[in-house]
Amino acid sequence: MIVAIIAILLKLVGVIFLFIAALGILRLSDPFQRMHAATKAGTLGAGLVVAGAMVAIGTVTAIVIGTLTVIFLLLTVPVAGHLLGRAAYVSGAELNVVSGRDALEGVLPRGGDRKG
Repeated sequence: MIVAIIAILLKLVGVIFLFIAALGILRLSDPFQRMHAATKAGTLGAGLVVAGAMVAIGTVTAIVIGTLTVIFLLLTVPVAGHLLGRAAYVSGAELNVVSGRDALEGVLPRGGDRKG
């Protein structure tokens, strides 16, 4: 009984984080903020849902596959988010600069800055 409650709680918290990620994608203003919401909250939410499934199933096979899935998420989603952010920056996506300056100015070329 307690195992089922833990599994449901993990899945519920994971779904809440996935909902927050989806809401962030819809509500945030620029591609970089949306990418951040999708990668951070999405990874945590998916990881918690997988952990809940591991607890609910409880077999060695489920635990191994679930653990490998979570490791795969943790290794690939941040890299994909970084590459998407870099592609958006280089293509000239609009920035909401909070600090008043572009920290990557002069480091990476932007849409109109390219030569060639």
